[in-house]
Amino acid sequence: MRGLDYKWIEALDAVLQQGSFERAAENLYISQSAISQRIKQLERFIAQPVLIREQPPRPTLVGKKLLGLYRRVCLLENELVPELMNEENTRPVSIAIATNADSLATWLLPALSNTMKTRQVELNLTVFGESRTIEKIKNGEVAGAISLESQAIPGCHADYLGRMDYVCVASPEFYQRYFSQGVNFHTLKKAPAVSYDQYDDLHKKYLHDHFNVPRDAVINHTVGSSEAFVKLALSGAAYCLIPRLQIARELEMGTLIEITPGFILTNRIYWHHWQLETGILQEISQAIVQYARHVLPQ
Repeated sequence: MRGLDYKWIEALDAVLQQGSFERAAENLYISQSAISQRIKQLERFIAQPVLIREQPPRPTLVGKKLLGLYRRVCLLENELVPELMNEENTRPVSIAIATNADSLATWLLPALSNTMKTRQVELNLTVFGESRTIEKIKNGEVAGAISLESQAIPGCHADYLGRMDYVCVASPEFYQRYFSQGVNFHTLKKAPAVSYDQYDDLHKKYLHDHFNVPRDAVINHTVGSSEAFVKLALSGAAYCLIPRLQIARELEMGTLIEITPGFILTNRIYWHHWQLETGILQEISQAIVQYARHVLPQ
């Protein structure tokens, strides 16, 4: 049986990256009809469409899987071929990682710092909610993902990293304004809070589990930045759930205070990565796991 021709998937990848058949052809230095023909050959080979032909084009589910395979092959080839040919790899290895905002704001960059300084690598760190990053590695869009999911997907490992412990904090001024009568069902309904995005259910869980307060009964700002959570809390504009690791100094100085001492919400996070890792991919995984286990509560 004839196997996949990676030129077919290269054409698919180019169309999606460039946003059109015309620009894909220019990028690959071939004709637009050649791009179209390669994608048609791929679709005939697998007997189903790989591309939703709209503007801009989008991959089908099987198209996403093929792109994941193709990008893995390209990444491994980029590392392996120069070694086999005894050549210096002059082009940086491009590696995409899906992370949650809180990990990026606290421990992830220090974990990757040495690799970024010493290796020819180009990192693409994309930020999603902890529950959504796993989809990115399933689709092959990234080489690794930080996720709440403990179960590894086929072809991957899931390494436990540690706990992200969240505490609910506010400025002393905010606390006096909204919670001078205590933190309870009635005072929480009047106090503005913050969530990361529409998928972020951490605050909803906090309100429901501890105070039986529906999320739609409170003022809830949406701000897609972990660092902005800290600034909002410090400014007295809202109270927030923030990783203790991120605000240890503010808690020690008293510029932020825990409004519900002893109440902690914990996320256990995992590093999902491919099983067949070599070279810099393996180095990145080791750096992430070792550093996280050093700084995160276990």
